[in-house]
Amino acid sequence: MIETTICFDFGNTLLKYGVFENEQLIKVENLQNDQPETISAVLQDYKPGHTILSSVIHHNPEIEKELAKESSFLKLDATVKLPFTTPVSKPETIGADRLALAAYASFFYKNQNTLVIALGSCITYNFINKYNSFIGGSISPGMQMRFKALHDLTAKLPVVEVDWNFPIIGYDTRTNILSGVLQGMASEIDGIIDEYKSKFEKFNVLLTGGDTANFVRHLKNKIFADPWLILKGLYAISKYNEHIKN
Repeated sequence: MIETTICFDFGNTLLKYGVFENEQLIKVENLQNDQPETISAVLQDYKPGHTILSSVIHHNPEIEKELAKESSFLKLDATVKLPFTTPVSKPETIGADRLALAAYASFFYKNQNTLVIALGSCITYNFINKYNSFIGGSISPGMQMRFKALHDLTAKLPVVEVDWNFPIIGYDTRTNILSGVLQGMASEIDGIIDEYKSKFEKFNVLLTGGDTANFVRHLKNKIFADPWLILKGLYAISKYNEHIKN
């Protein structure tokens, strides 16, 4: 019997969902909007037994009613049971996306130090220690935010579209910006990984997000890259809560 779970991830840039069948991620799609009829169409296509929503935006609240009506629904927030502890000062302020990443690490790398780096509107660094605790990390501006800030906060710098074949030494304004933003991000990521190395003898490094494949070749450190770690973390939380109920 096929057991279907749909994990919805509403980020600042994209609204997407992943379809899991018997623990396998079989499909990832973007949503055009967060209207109830859009969600209803997805539910009718797959008829999931379980759904989970991670949202860092002010989404349409009516979709939660639709999800609860058509499936066993879980909204990821500070009240949800998690497969790890959160010994931080204000656990209720942790973003749903970061909770999902911590869940993935605690589920698949249990009792191991793990740094999960997510590339999105922001870059988040999320550290889960060998005691299965999400102890925090850091947040910095993401790629598009950096490109936009250079244009919006100066008088003459242009809007630049990403081009991964950028030179290290820029030869005009466009390539100077590309090198500064893209190589700057890669150097930042490598630098933070190196800082963790100075504090922890052994730990895993995971990289996720839409630009993962492009960034990997610009990093010096060895990492495990998977663009769908948030969706897989949401699935782990859904299964964990299902297990608790039963």
